[in-house]
Amino acid sequence: MSGRLSEKLARMPTPFFVAYAVVSAFGAYFCMYAFRKPFAAAQFEGETFAGGELELKSAIVISQVLGYAVSKYVGIKVCSELPSRHHPIALVALIIWAEGALWAYAETPGSYKVLAIFLNGLSLGMVWGLVVRFLEGRVTSELLLAGLSSSFIVSSGIVKDLGRAFMSGGVASWWANVPFVGPWVAERMGEVSESWMPMLTGLHFLPFFILFVWMLAQLPQRTEVDHEQRHLRESMDGSRRLHFLMSYLPGMVLLFLAYLLLTAYRDYRDNFAVELFSELGYPYEGNESIITQAEISVAVGVLVTLALLNALRRSRAGLIATFVVMGSGTAMLALSTLAMDAGWISGFVWMTLIGFGSYLAYVPYGSMLFERLMASSAIVGTAVFGIYMADAVGYTGSVAMLLFKDLVASEMTRLDFFKALTYVMAIVGTICLAASCFYFVGRSKEEESKASAS
Repeated sequence: MSGRLSEKLARMPTPFFVAYAVVSAFGAYFCMYAFRKPFAAAQFEGETFAGGELELKSAIVISQVLGYAVSKYVGIKVCSELPSRHHPIALVALIIWAEGALWAYAETPGSYKVLAIFLNGLSLGMVWGLVVRFLEGRVTSELLLAGLSSSFIVSSGIVKDLGRAFMSGGVASWWANVPFVGPWVAERMGEVSESWMPMLTGLHFLPFFILFVWMLAQLPQRTEVDHEQRHLRESMDGSRRLHFLMSYLPGMVLLFLAYLLLTAYRDYRDNFAVELFSELGYPYEGNESIITQAEISVAVGVLVTLALLNALRRSRAGLIATFVVMGSGTAMLALSTLAMDAGWISGFVWMTLIGFGSYLAYVPYGSMLFERLMASSAIVGTAVFGIYMADAVGYTGSVAMLLFKDLVASEMTRLDFFKALTYVMAIVGTICLAASCFYFVGRSKEEESKASAS
């Protein structure tokens, strides 16, 4: 059956193939977030790590991000080198590992949860790269990667709202209306504790994750047209990775600096959305789905914007347009914050706009930016290497920023700290992105001239 489905997909009109691939990738990564982010819905109010000054929730967030960062460093090698035939089983194994870590998180008390959530992050950091390997190097890669990228924008808000529904008894009430086994499940579930909520959320999504990974595994091989327009995509050993990095080092350093700030900024907004909305005057009561509402608006805007980039077939024009979109996103951060401080927009609109701006700049790093860079260069390899180099640097910065907030700027509220971070991100990020754009466009012209001369 698998072979027949792949053959049918290869013969399908492009819109049908794109729809199938996007649903498969979106679904798989959406489900992954059910194992990564529900814990952020809990607040652990009044609890500290090891009896010290660091808040327990901050310690848990830092630990998971640290595990995620380590996973990105490991993924530089694993995701770049792992043969494609092993991708499906590797994805399922990583998610089962993550669910096991959430079970340990539920069973362990207080500060010991930090170790369990580290192990959770350690497995999940490689999921993105393995999913991207199915989609890169195709003529339609921008559309496919835009669809994939919208998954973590939407899913993060939804799984946190779902986590709060577990704790309030809302999910148990839903199960009570399911025929046959529903009432039995609802009776035993009830109002779930902050500790057990992440594991139960992941368990609900596990069958769907396996289904979507199977669907990804049916995607056909890349065509000759794909290879012609996007260059051959192959696994990269250590020497190839080093060659690519050193060939574009100045531009890569600028990109990594911008991404370090972007990841720290995006991660802070994501992990502390519950607290930020509360400080803005939106408590949980009466605003049960406010995070989902904001993130769906953000996802639609980002998806439409990035999907339009697929219309640019020439690699250099697409690269320039990608940088323009990213720079516009970072500039939007400062403009929307000034508007809220002036009283022109509400806190909800501000959270939506800064989400839109930050994701416009952030999402291309994990998808089309390095896809365009690989397509415009003469190097044979995989975009996943660049993606994972950026992720490793970015999540290291996220850990550092979280520690700085709680240990150095602990007197600031989460909202005041976040607003200050917004201005830093807007200024430094925009400068770095503009400079890297000039660098890579210049290099692309040089390589094109050399190719024409030879």
